Amino acid sequence: MSTLFVSDLHLSEERPALAQLFFDFLENTVVGKAAHLYILGDLFEYWVGDEDLEQPFNIAVASALRRVSEGGTRLWLMHGNRDFLLGERFCQAAGATLLQEPLLLNVEGRPTLILHGDVLCTDDTAYQQFRRMVRDQNWQKGFLGLPVEARRQQAQAVRNRSEAEKQVKSESIMDVNAGAVDAMFREHGHPRMIHGHTHRPAHHRLQVDGHQCERWVLQDWYESGGFLECSAAGCAAHTVKPR
Repeated sequence: MSTLFVSDLHLSEERPALAQLFFDFLENTVVGKAAHLYILGDLFEYWVGDEDLEQPFNIAVASALRRVSEGGTRLWLMHGNRDFLLGERFCQAAGATLLQEPLLLNVEGRPTLILHGDVLCTDDTAYQQFRRMVRDQNWQKGFLGLPVEARRQQAQAVRNRSEAEKQVKSESIMDVNAGAVDAMFREHGHPRMIHGHTHRPAHHRLQVDGHQCERWVLQDWYESGGFLECSAAGCAAHTVKPR
């Protein structure tokens, strides 16, 4: 049996075609035969708290995920930079287990480190400062104490500002920092690494401290879909196409 990884789906009612592509993917026999499906962050375009589970679109997403879980594929979720407020209520509805990052796993007999990937983008100091703020428990407690509609308005404002900032930031700043990648490999014993966030799908082979290392970057689901399938024979990236 194989283990599957996806990331950066950014599901939203505003992008119905890509949402349907994800629903179709979950019904694919590849998913049904997999032992595990890991979603490494940014399942949603944004998430303002588990009260949003009451929205029909979000209920549909949770229900589709639960069908996967009930079909025998273990489902795992990790926070991204857009959905870091996903909580236990959503996970229970989806039949998923929430994971903390980075996490070292044994994937088909090989040590594998999984994470969303934004922590590796250390050249973007403004973003890293923002990340530290919103991951702080006191900040989250205060934000979740606001009315849901006020949270949605703030999330949309942050989303709009982020898109505007991308237009002026250099491409290199928004990518991972090589030193941060090396440090992550070194800290965890030079395992295989799988992450998303950068929207730059690739398979990198590199040397760190004399060790041959590999880093898989997952595809985002903006223009099309994709997933990484890992088995005892290794990993392979696949494109998801509409039916």
